[in-house]
This record gives sequence, C-alpha cells and structure tokens, in this order.
Amino acid sequence: MTGPFHLPRDRLLSFLAEDAPFGDITSGSVLSGERCRGRIVAREGGVIAGLEEAGELFSLCDVTFRPLVRDGDRVGPECVLAEVEGLAGAVLLVERTALNILGRMSGIATMTRSLQDVLDEKLPGARIASTRKTCPGLRVLDKKAVVLGGGDPHRLTLSDGILIKDNHLALVHLETAIERARAHSCYRKVEVEVESPEMALRAARAGADILLLDNMDPPEVRETLRVLKNAHLPRLPLIEVSGRINADNIAEYAIRGVSAISIGALTHSPRSLDIGLDLDVTTAFPTR
Repeated sequence: MTGPFHLPRDRLLSFLAEDAPFGDITSGSVLSGERCRGRIVAREGGVIAGLEEAGELFSLCDVTFRPLVRDGDRVGPECVLAEVEGLAGAVLLVERTALNILGRMSGIATMTRSLQDVLDEKLPGARIASTRKTCPGLRVLDKKAVVLGGGDPHRLTLSDGILIKDNHLALVHLETAIERARAHSCYRKVEVEVESPEMALRAARAGADILLLDNMDPPEVRETLRVLKNAHLPRLPLIEVSGRINADNIAEYAIRGVSAISIGALTHSPRSLDIGLDLDVTTAFPTR
C-alpha cells in the first residue's frame, strides 16, 4: 500500500536501531555465521496486517522473506503467514521488531473487521472509523491497519480535515466557527462535534457538512436524527457517532441515518494478535 500509509525505509530502520542501538550482543556472542529457515505463524485467528513492513525489515537485513498470505486476509489459528531464510543473527535481530509490528497491526485490523462485520449486518453502508488516538510515531501503521481491516481511517493528521471540537467552541461561538471554517476553503468539508439535538440543529443550519454526535446514547442519537429530519433543511449533514462505543454496544448504535461510527479504542488500546516466529532447527547450517 503506497501513499500516506507507506512508512519510509529510514523510519523502519529506526525501529531496529531502537531495539539494538549497538547490535545484538546475545547473537553476536553465541552465533558464528549459522544460517536458518523459519516460519512466521499466527497463533490465533484474525485479520493480518503488517506483512509489508515486516517483509521490508527482513529484506533490509538481507533475509529472504516469502509471504504466504496477504495483508487484509482473514486467517485461522496456526496459519503460516510467511517464511524467512538467512543468517540466523539477522533473522533474530529483526524478529521482535517485525513481530511487534505484525501483532499490533493485525490486532487493530482484526478488531476493525469484527466491528465492521456488525455494521455490515445491522446497517449496510455505514463505516467503522478510527480517530487520532494512536500511538505516537505509529500513526501511519495504526491507520493502515484500520484500512486493511475494512474501516475508514478518518483524519490522518490535523492537516487533513476540518473538525471543530468542544475546545474550539469554548473559544469561538458555534456559528462563527462554522462561518470561518467554510470561508477558509470551499474544497474542505466542515465537521462539527455536537453534544445535543439542539446543538446539532444549530450546526446544521449554520452549514456544517458533517455532525459528530459525541457521547450520546442511542435514544439521544435517534432524537437528534428526528430533530434534523423535522427541520426540513435544504440538505441533511452526514452523521458520525462516537464516544463510549465498543463491541458490546455497537449494534445499539446501528441506527438508520448514521453513516459512520468512530471508535478510539481501535488504536489507543488494541490487543495484539499472537504471532510468533518458529525456527526450523533441522535446517540450520553454517555458512561456507
């Protein structure tokens, strides 16, 4: 995947430098040129993400990497994701960094896919979206994992879209903020975070393109949609809901009229998928 979700090589290499700033002293003291083969295995089922980055890391260290599945694939337990072959010291140098990336990204992709599956069943056409609650330094990979899981990345950075939030509105009047935002660019949609049906109607009348219904429970979401529909606006804004939504209650928010559900937990507290590297000791052989 290219574009905004591609991590430059120097960033990937910096991950290795973080883990081994002066080399791997264990492998350096124990190994003496052995070569090996190994398999990267998913210990549990899920949606795989991060193979591209893991493969590039291994390749940068002259380790052959053969993927057997693709990023975005759903796999079962004990599925072999890829094979590696090369100098054992290089394989072990990259191992933990590559597995950390694979585990975190696959965990995010798996959670995204499971939540999107609920929406596909309950509210076809609606999207699961992420937020900017990502791990600093890993946002590109976190957001890429959401996309591979079938979700919407939402804003990648503050430069990508206009989203007027509560702290903006603590400083500037709602209608004034929307007017200024719309005057800033005719090419950018203006999204506004709202906390009540009345505030949603004010924002819609002022020209907001998207309303983010923040921390509303399902009855409040329904009431907001009813108020907006009965106002006979020239056009209805797109509706996003967010706040306190998880796997246990997402079905309650699959309400007709909602276009997106954004969930911070996708990236601020993902559970990594259990992925490991198994070396085939019978194929270890010295260099010549």
